[in-house]
Amino acid sequence: MDYNTQREKLVLPEYGRHVQKMIDHIKLIEDRDKRNEQIQAVVNVMTILNPSLKDYPDYKRKLWDHVYMIAGYDIDIDSPYPAPTPAEKAARPDPIEVNKTQIKSTVYGRNIENMIELVAGIEDETVRTEMIRNLARYMRQQYLIWNKDNVSDETIFKDMAALSQGRLTIPEGLSLGAVHGEFNRPRAAMDSSQQGKNYQQFNKKKNNKRKRFYN
Repeated sequence: MDYNTQREKLVLPEYGRHVQKMIDHIKLIEDRDKRNEQIQAVVNVMTILNPSLKDYPDYKRKLWDHVYMIAGYDIDIDSPYPAPTPAEKAARPDPIEVNKTQIKSTVYGRNIENMIELVAGIEDETVRTEMIRNLARYMRQQYLIWNKDNVSDETIFKDMAALSQGRLTIPEGLSLGAVHGEFNRPRAAMDSSQQGKNYQQFNKKKNNKRKRFYN
């Protein structure tokens, strides 16, 4: 029996063993033109076997890079792209810098802090006022996620001024208004007085049915 565990390890399993065998065979073809013709056919097959690569902007180059990887970077072909090297694959990506500064308010998060800094730098007064209103509405929505009670505009404006450390001045008379869906309570959250009225109406209908039955 011929088991996969006894075979050569697949370099890129998503293409399967047949593609790896075809590339190994193409490496042995002496005619360069024939070799280029065959490798182009293999690349077309690889496109079908790994269609998710088409989501990348430069997927064709990735396919040719995969050809070199499967061939162990030892294949003489005319690729439309520069041949990759093993060193490029082994190279580690540049580290991503992480903002380690403490978040001023966990209720609003770092994104809102960044937006406040952006709005504070806008010079056009009309644009800045509209941006403040939109940002304050978004802050109100985030506030109500943590605090289910209603919140006044003054509270949001006060938090905005504190997060901006005084850089952002709230225009006098600015009002947020009601945002659709913010304060709509679900039907299950009906107040106790309404629940009591519904219960009384139910009992009244029930008693009327009993009277008709016994009379």
